[in-house]
Amino acid sequence: MAMNRQAVAALVRPWAESACKTAGCALWDVEYLREGGENYLRVTIDKPEGVGIADCEAVSRLLNDILDTEDPIEESYSFQVSSPGVERELKRPEHFDQFIGEKVRLRLYKALDGAKEHIGVLEKADENEIVLSYEDGHTVSFPRENVAKAKAYFDFDFGGL
Repeated sequence: MAMNRQAVAALVRPWAESACKTAGCALWDVEYLREGGENYLRVTIDKPEGVGIADCEAVSRLLNDILDTEDPIEESYSFQVSSPGVERELKRPEHFDQFIGEKVRLRLYKALDGAKEHIGVLEKADENEIVLSYEDGHTVSFPRENVAKAKAYFDFDFGGL
């Protein structure tokens, strides 16, 4: 019987953490999902100075050896190792902790004050709420169950180019 997707990700996580540590990186996330009729095991890695192709290759080689030996996934899948990118998704408590004091973008399930998307400085994040502050000094608390997605925010304004 096949494991559910969250169980596969949870099983792979410690192996991915070990491979990342060996390769001098940190694990950002492990996902096992289905997109476009295909299964994907996605491992996202990070490091302070940024992730390069060599980092992805190193983690991929190390983790692929473990996956080949342990063979935890019964169905066929594609295995990917990548960087979380500049506008990385914030999912785990440690992701939010890392971005306290930084700009983030929240996408809501239901509009609040007429908008489903809000960009502000992350002041607080816990299991119940995410609090953003705005340039005008006011803060807004968003109930966690209303937040569909949270991402680091990067202003791509190139000065009118």
